[in-house]
Amino acid sequence: MTRSAPLTRMVLYLCGIALVLYILTPFLWVLSASLRLETEIVVRPPNWIPEHPTLSNYLYVFTGQPPQEYAERGLLRSSITQEALRIPQGLVNSLLIAVVVTAVNLIFGALAAYTFARENFRGRGAMYTFILASRLLPPVAVAIPIYLIINQLNLLDTKTALVLLHSAFTLPFTIWVLTLYFQSLPREMEDAALVDGCTRFGVLWNIVAPLAAPGLAAVGAFAFLFSYSEFLFALFTTQTINAKTIPVLISETANNPDASYSLIAVGIVLSILSPMMFAVVFRRFITTGLAASLGK
Repeated sequence: MTRSAPLTRMVLYLCGIALVLYILTPFLWVLSASLRLETEIVVRPPNWIPEHPTLSNYLYVFTGQPPQEYAERGLLRSSITQEALRIPQGLVNSLLIAVVVTAVNLIFGALAAYTFARENFRGRGAMYTFILASRLLPPVAVAIPIYLIINQLNLLDTKTALVLLHSAFTLPFTIWVLTLYFQSLPREMEDAALVDGCTRFGVLWNIVAPLAAPGLAAVGAFAFLFSYSEFLFALFTTQTINAKTIPVLISETANNPDASYSLIAVGIVLSILSPMMFAVVFRRFITTGLAASLGK
């Protein structure tokens, strides 16, 4: 048994390395493609490391100034130009919508979850079951009714529509996780604050929220990532750059038969930077919050 321990550990390490390579390889290739000219991408055999790395593709996306290398070789095509120039606005739209959805989840989700965790009222069980059941409904199953409702409310092609839709899809999970988290917290401090004259809202804000910071960070991260990466409803409820998000713009760019692979790669790299930074900053809170909530 002792002799097999090093071999087992080595196998686990190799499996871990293989998994990391499997996950990171597409991202590394996209990053490499964004730093080279299109002619260098299509060479055979392909090169992983750019021979002449350049930031011209990124500068073009943000400034609109055609890269000199493309102008000299005639690689920059008009049909891809306008689509690539909309990527920064798509990033702004996605970030704005995701931040608002996160705030909605943290505010209204915390209020609802604390009510379910601490108050007994008529219909509590039925309401809680309905909220959980709504999370199990595939979004595509209600796509047509939702489109008709959004159209009747004159909210098509608006960020408000996406905020409402994304909040509706993320709030059930937020309420479920935070309810479990609040139930795991001791009630002695809350009871003492109530005896001293503090209101329920004051208890939630001053006592429960600081104690539940990991859980709040976990559900906030979930809401942010879901909203930022959501594609289906962002596709058929938006028509112009005023509300289109980055997943939709990247899809439109990639579907163009005259697309520049380098500029598509730039869009992909820029789109994953925000959620990646968000996950790195809040990874400890996310892990702790989900473990504490789902472990109950």
